[in-house]
Amino acid sequence: MHFDSLKGWLDWQETLHPKSIDLGLERVAQVFSHLNPQGIKPITITVAGTNGKGSSIAFLEAIYRAQGLRVGAYTSPHIINYNERIKVDGAAVSDQLICASFERIEAVRDNISLSYFEFSTLAALDIFSRANIDIQLLEVGLGGRLDAVNIVDADATIITSISIDHTAWLGETREAIAYEKAGVFRNNIAAIIGDPKPPQSLIDHANKLAAPLARIGHEFSYQKTANHWSWRNENSHFDALPEPLLKGEHQYRNASAVLAAIQTLQDKIPVSEQAIKQGLRHVNLPGRFQLIHSQPPILLDVSHNPQAAQALTEYLQAEFKQTPIHAIFTMMSDKDLSGVIKLMQPFIKHWYISPLDNPRTSKEIDVQSAFKHCGIEQVSSGFKDFISAFQAAKTGAHTDNGLVLVFGSFFLVSEYLSLFSATLDNNPQGK
Repeated sequence: MHFDSLKGWLDWQETLHPKSIDLGLERVAQVFSHLNPQGIKPITITVAGTNGKGSSIAFLEAIYRAQGLRVGAYTSPHIINYNERIKVDGAAVSDQLICASFERIEAVRDNISLSYFEFSTLAALDIFSRANIDIQLLEVGLGGRLDAVNIVDADATIITSISIDHTAWLGETREAIAYEKAGVFRNNIAAIIGDPKPPQSLIDHANKLAAPLARIGHEFSYQKTANHWSWRNENSHFDALPEPLLKGEHQYRNASAVLAAIQTLQDKIPVSEQAIKQGLRHVNLPGRFQLIHSQPPILLDVSHNPQAAQALTEYLQAEFKQTPIHAIFTMMSDKDLSGVIKLMQPFIKHWYISPLDNPRTSKEIDVQSAFKHCGIEQVSSGFKDFISAFQAAKTGAHTDNGLVLVFGSFFLVSEYLSLFSATLDNNPQGK
């Protein structure tokens, strides 16, 4: 199979496999063994968890690049362009590189059916193996144990947080979900846990593998001061660290787990304190508490489950306590719609239900029903597209000197950035 464009490859991949999500390692591992028969693997950090994976990868990437190292970073989903999933030296790789990798995958696939995500994972690993990188950073897509990323044995693993999400695939309790995410742990390889209250199944699985545990609040910790923060573990410490450019209390936890991983690998890939501080100052990640300094101001956040919404409420309480907030909102149909609405309602003056051209989006009637169930009447709906919902929210926020908040889904934030990213070139992330 051959296509002349990246779009052609991606459109075909979406039809190739009968399931959009098909957890299991046998098929993808078999193709990878043909794609990379020598088993070439850079030093690897794998990041799993419910929330905070993308932020953790961003911290790692910024710090290792500040050290002058060549870094490969694989994340998902993308916000605007597919290429964002695969970055080398901080830049999304080209269509040509991705298409060439797809060609190599197709040449060895031997009629083995691969999902869209499995294709992207193999392409990232293939590109990194040829890019002469010093370290590769891999974000787990879903779960851990059976996720395609788990075909690679990491040199350190981070689990950021555990909360209820993707229950159809991972289970309905934190213990069950933690077991699936613990599947990224390896024998005698450092297991770093950024969740302050980790489920016991996570601890038990690490102990079973004799994986050295590093838990926030136990083997490592952080402390905030007026304008700085400090971090320490049993063997080292960093003082007067700059506030992370990514905002929110949860980002201190993410950054702390990242520092634990970096310290674990110091003998393999040393990093200076100066590089750590520089990385914290310059880390950038669109769609995470991304403040657009316009009139009215606009806040973008990809929060799409109750744990992420809780972090968003804490940020709004700290930064916009007296500001009327007009929220453009929708969620995917497999998410806890009512749970997020209930958490956010005390902070929202008016809601605007936005349509999305995505088959996984909740139907508008279901979103309306969730608001009715929560007893919320300050809701506008019936918009023909995102831009119509945005204009209505912008007018409302402008009238009462408020804030426009776009949240509930990666796809919703993507809609905004796809329409307006050209106007943000000179606008810092504002985090």
